[in-house]
Amino acid sequence: MPFFQGFRRYLWATLPWVPVGIFFTEHGYSLATVNGRSMQPSLNPDSNQLRKDVVVFNRWKIANFQYNIGDVVSYRRPDEPNKIVIKRIVALEGDVVRTRKPYPDRQIRVPAGHCWVEGDEMFHSTDSNHYGPVPLGLLQRKAEYIIYPFNRIGRIPDKPRTSRVQYAPGHKVYNRLDDIQE
Repeated sequence: MPFFQGFRRYLWATLPWVPVGIFFTEHGYSLATVNGRSMQPSLNPDSNQLRKDVVVFNRWKIANFQYNIGDVVSYRRPDEPNKIVIKRIVALEGDVVRTRKPYPDRQIRVPAGHCWVEGDEMFHSTDSNHYGPVPLGLLQRKAEYIIYPFNRIGRIPDKPRTSRVQYAPGHKVYNRLDDIQE
């Protein structure tokens, strides 16, 4: 009987924090495992996929429009809304992108309210080159840190800017040194 009294006390002390935890993961930070090879070598560099990266995602920054070229984000695929994928923002509205196959046009100006996303590993990535610019409303979370495997703990590695994009004036772009360029 003393076990059940202690358990009941623990339950009543813990239960009020459940809504706080749900709110925190829905509107703040959450963890997720990254599957697939499309973001190699930045994420899941182990090509045999035995160890998958666990990443800290920030929903707050997307909700407050705090994303830049070079950020890694998760979003709902425009052609399959039930799928959530992770890619890197390569261009924002107004930027001109020289596309890759199978995109039908050689280049595209990213329309207002959209971004162009690509995987770091172009041969294993289904991205904007397949389905075009992604509406910003489909962005869900910004990936910020790798927390597993432990030998890779830290910020998500940056990728150099691509020469395939002509950036519109005023866009903030991360460079390799983690500085922001205008």
